[in-house]
Amino acid sequence: MPVPILLVTGFLGAGKTTVVNHLLAHAEGRRIAAVVNDFGAINIDAELIAGASDGVVSLANGCICCSLEGDLLRTLSSLLRRDPKPEYIVIETSGVADPADIVRNLMDPVILREAPLETVLCVMDAATPPADLDNALQRSQLRVADIVALTKLDLAEEGAGMRMRAAIRAQRVPAVVVDAPHGAIPTALLFPAHADRAPAPREPGPRRPAEERFETLSWTSDRPLSLPRLQQAIGRLAPKLARAKGLFETVEQPGRQMVFQFAAGRATLAPGDAPAAGVPRTRIVFIAELGVLSKAELDDIMEACVGGE
Repeated sequence: MPVPILLVTGFLGAGKTTVVNHLLAHAEGRRIAAVVNDFGAINIDAELIAGASDGVVSLANGCICCSLEGDLLRTLSSLLRRDPKPEYIVIETSGVADPADIVRNLMDPVILREAPLETVLCVMDAATPPADLDNALQRSQLRVADIVALTKLDLAEEGAGMRMRAAIRAQRVPAVVVDAPHGAIPTALLFPAHADRAPAPREPGPRRPAEERFETLSWTSDRPLSLPRLQQAIGRLAPKLARAKGLFETVEQPGRQMVFQFAAGRATLAPGDAPAAGVPRTRIVFIAELGVLSKAELDDIMEACVGGE
């Protein structure tokens, strides 16, 4: 099964390592492998550390951490050969690295097949002067981002967060902007539910991330979808979505599964593996701000995509 990658970028001192520390300390049962530049900065509570060998720190909660030195693709290949292999890989870039270069490396066909780039997170100090966003490196970090996390709001002067949000919008960045107090970010945004696994039993009402700003809604169907109708539906839903991901079959190509991704205002389709037995033909997870998208509205829009047999 592919292992999704979360790429964490941001300028020097923005708080990237704090975000990674928080993810590792609050893995909630996920096996996360963190690949970081400054190995010594990882400061997981001592009781979580189980041991270290071959440049890898193992944590008692099932996560591991290794140093981002040398060839990134070789490091990723090594992680993917571990037993058990991680469920997610988090890569923390250098504060002076252009993430566009790393994204290009991750487009290597071998890595893309085994470890697809799921999310690019840009961490930004809320106290950063808005004029600094004109810096070429920070513009690049912002423009590849699916999510921008504002840190150190407790240390910034009043109104700094609002000014930074306005400056980010002025850069015409389509990313979702969230607050990250003490490095905490809603994990449902970083690690959307995997639609390539059997869906969990339905719950009464939508599942909500820890931060009550977002909610997760799922839609399934046992019938194939009309691709043109789906494209129209995503166009209608796009202004209300933070993320979406799913698998489906189409009327136009029955028996062939497609992988759908939506992030930062961009939708992509790619061919998937053969459909799994015993699961709905269509499984899509949508993440939206709380109250922006109702389940009834979502169902109405998506039901209109269903085609004939």
